Amino acid sequence: MPTKHEQILKYIEDLPVGNKISVRRIAKDLDVSEGTAYRAIKEAEAQGYVSTIERVGTVRIEKKQKKNIEKLTFAEVVNIVDGSVLGGRSGLHKTLHKFVIGAMEIDAMLKYVDPGSLLIVGNRNEAHKVAIKQGAAVLITGGFETTEEIKRLADEFELPIITSTYDSFTVASLINRAIYDRLIKKEIVLIEDILSKSAEISYLSIYDTVKDYSTLAEASEHSRFPVVDEVMRVQGIVTPKDTLGQEEDMSIEKVMTKNPITVAMKTSVASAAHVMVWEGIELLPVVENRKLVGVISRQDVIKALQYIQKQPQIGQTIEDIVLSNFTEEKVDDRSIRLHGEITPQMSNQLGGVSSGVLMMLITEAGYSALRKTKNSDLVVENIVIYFLKPVQIDVNLTVKSRVIDSSRKFGKADIEVYHGEQLVCKSLLTAQVLEK
Repeated sequence: MPTKHEQILKYIEDLPVGNKISVRRIAKDLDVSEGTAYRAIKEAEAQGYVSTIERVGTVRIEKKQKKNIEKLTFAEVVNIVDGSVLGGRSGLHKTLHKFVIGAMEIDAMLKYVDPGSLLIVGNRNEAHKVAIKQGAAVLITGGFETTEEIKRLADEFELPIITSTYDSFTVASLINRAIYDRLIKKEIVLIEDILSKSAEISYLSIYDTVKDYSTLAEASEHSRFPVVDEVMRVQGIVTPKDTLGQEEDMSIEKVMTKNPITVAMKTSVASAAHVMVWEGIELLPVVENRKLVGVISRQDVIKALQYIQKQPQIGQTIEDIVLSNFTEEKVDDRSIRLHGEITPQMSNQLGGVSSGVLMMLITEAGYSALRKTKNSDLVVENIVIYFLKPVQIDVNLTVKSRVIDSSRKFGKADIEVYHGEQLVCKSLLTAQVLEK
């Protein structure tokens, strides 16, 4: 029997795209408390089914696929530019394909305004009307309004007219930044990206026995299984160690490991890898709304990490920006050096190098040196900085990293940071090997 929370999520998912959603209406229709309705709406928003817009309300939107994550809906644009909707609210769920700044004559503008685009323009009513008739939404900058006729036209064509107090350059920068951030998110591989939707899930029920475990293990050629209750909620994990020496009619519920660690569809593969290494886990159940939807093994995670490393990156993270100023030099089979400049972007409020930047350089140097001795992926376990002097900006640094210990499961690297001949930092990094 699904919970009230699950019923509300299903209700929201089945609503037509573009529908407005309210806590009070859902509470009344489904006979639940307003608190329960509110929590479910927030969960639906986190899952990408709805979007809440100031002064408009909550709207059911089309859930984006991973490949289209860099596309924005007009509802999201309203929030990004702190805007207000003047007309065409029923089209807020639609996706914009490009934006055009209308700093040209209308005839020239028509060449660039396509259906699904967004025209960014000031107080030019004729441009507003032409854009809507061309199938484009309009974003009016400078806090200006538009005519009632154009608002009615926007409602008729179901294309939003948005107004923002920002100027055209600021609005374009905000939208571009949002798209750029999503490009970075697009590159982050999540559990949902590596989980096979068609693969059959092997699991046991709390009502099964040790004999059922043996039968399933023989048929599936696996030895670890999640254990679920009657509504598919994960209750435990069972492994050969749990069943060893137990009677065949013994209940699985009595021998399983209870309250196992689980991951969600939106958990990153990197985070799952860290959990598996740290906890010594071979199998992680994947849950959605607390129900079992799949499992991932250590082998699945390793393959995904290897795939990630081979992929080109589109968006730059802060780490990319910092490391782009440094070059790597191999010293020998167990040592590397990083050379680069500390720019003003890497400074703290006192004008010295940021502790986060320094930690990033230490981590990269230690990880890189250990990878030279290990043909496996690594998870950084511990970093100890035991000597540190202030480093100002606009200076060149050399980060020296040397592997001092390496075993099948662990690696240690000694890292020293120099400004010229002066030692400014000493650190020790320990990492665990993610075994294949």
